[in-house]
Amino acid sequence: MEDDFKKILVGVDDSEDALLAFRYAMKRARATNAELIIVSVLESNEMSVYQALNKDYIHGEREDLEKHILKYQKLAQDAGVKKVRSIVAEGNAGEAIVKDVIPHVQPDLLIIGSYSKKGLARHFGSQAAYMAKYAPVSVLVIR
Repeated sequence: MEDDFKKILVGVDDSEDALLAFRYAMKRARATNAELIIVSVLESNEMSVYQALNKDYIHGEREDLEKHILKYQKLAQDAGVKKVRSIVAEGNAGEAIVKDVIPHVQPDLLIIGSYSKKGLARHFGSQAAYMAKYAPVSVLVIR
């Protein structure tokens, strides 16, 4: 079963356990020669109404996130992962990954951290639980 995971999706948000999930995903992808897809989500619920309506602000935030996620991509490449790409999604993290990213990417495995620095997601039961419950693929939660 383990060797069936040829495409691994990992969610990152700079929280400590997301970094653990990322490190685990890198090792797993390298060991099984799987493709690693790194996703981060621009969460509009963290913006003020003014920021959310300001196209320049949204564009700037997305650009910053895209640059930041490329650092993860380079880390994975430097660690020896041969096939790596990154994606920035928008919206609520759990829903964006389950409803938008997974259907688009079609991974075999989703690896996520159990905690998040984002809003109400400070304890297991929010984003990670949502993804574990509703993702149409296997989900590995790292603690």
